[in-house]
Amino acid sequence: MSRHVLSLLVEDKPGLLTRVAGLFARRGFNIDSLAVGPTEVRGLSRITVVVDEEDLPLEQVTKQLNKLVNVIKIVELEDAQSVQREHMLIKVRIDNQTRSHVLEAVNLFRARVVDVVTDALVIEVTGDTGKIQAFLRVLEPYGIKEIAQSGLIAVGRGSKSITERVFKG
Repeated sequence: MSRHVLSLLVEDKPGLLTRVAGLFARRGFNIDSLAVGPTEVRGLSRITVVVDEEDLPLEQVTKQLNKLVNVIKIVELEDAQSVQREHMLIKVRIDNQTRSHVLEAVNLFRARVVDVVTDALVIEVTGDTGKIQAFLRVLEPYGIKEIAQSGLIAVGRGSKSITERVFKG
């Protein structure tokens, strides 16, 4: 499979996210990750969409996205040309014997404990997809009770921004 990270600069309007997601669904794409949030420009939001697909042409979807009135700009972010991060909360089972091992893993992965009870820890970790997956593999033997994960967020490397490209040429 081929992973694609799209960054969409859009007007902050009700229903736009539904139309964007619907476009992917109608074309047979499964969205692996979706994150939406405000930008540095009031009234504009950034949608980061991750799809894994090599059989379907992504170009057709981007052309249709560009036709949506509230979509201002679409950029595909290559791994080497962007900074990409995920955020995850993980609830892990602990006891007196495993607590120190889990805390050691937390330190090794530069994660942090955000909640402690006698039989579980809630751990917060941020990083690229590889780091997150490696951390999960380390914690798995201790018993992962629950996971909450954000969608991938990404920005292009360098001094230019997606909004500069739109408003300054």
